[in-house]
Amino acid sequence: MNLALFDLDNTLLSGDSDFEWAQFLISKGVLDREVHEARNQAFYDDYKAGTLDIHAFLKFQLAPLARHARTELDAWHREFMDTRIRPIIGAPARRLVQQHLDAGDLCALVTATNSFVTGPICREFAIPHLIATVPAHENGQFTGAPRGMPAFKAGKIVRMNAWLEETGLWWGAFARSTFYSDSHNDLPLLELVTHPVAVDPDDTLRAHAARKGWPILSLR
Repeated sequence: MNLALFDLDNTLLSGDSDFEWAQFLISKGVLDREVHEARNQAFYDDYKAGTLDIHAFLKFQLAPLARHARTELDAWHREFMDTRIRPIIGAPARRLVQQHLDAGDLCALVTATNSFVTGPICREFAIPHLIATVPAHENGQFTGAPRGMPAFKAGKIVRMNAWLEETGLWWGAFARSTFYSDSHNDLPLLELVTHPVAVDPDDTLRAHAARKGWPILSLR
């Protein structure tokens, strides 16, 4: 059996779902533009630079979930999918995922973006498993805090190990493990799999991939 893992933002998507979700809420008037737009951009810049404080970011990103009913959030997300996400899913990304599904590989989306935002996107690709940062909830209402370790940098490995253990598997169970990512933030997991692939990589990952002889792929 082979394992195929996919990063989401700027890998399968030609954009960042975390960033776009905040921008979508700003456009709806749910978040104040003057207050939130600059902070959203600053967090995104920190992510690209590899200096993101993930806990400060999650406090910012998850707070709106706690202020609104799940039914309202779900309605907004359907609009978000139509207006912000489907337009940045390219045919090459869909084909790549489908190739692994058709081959019978065990496929999972592995993303730092929270599972409320990414769950419907995962289903859009028909990827059966999602390993993501989990927003905590009580009695059907989000609390505004994450549950457990965020799936960010080495946290992706922690989340992956927990998922594999729950399914009765381990890394050695796979003849081949592949991870597709655009970001140097994903180097811990890229270094762990047997077949790392840099997808439209940032400059740091591109240089690292070139030194290591990793494949470099474009889905744009």
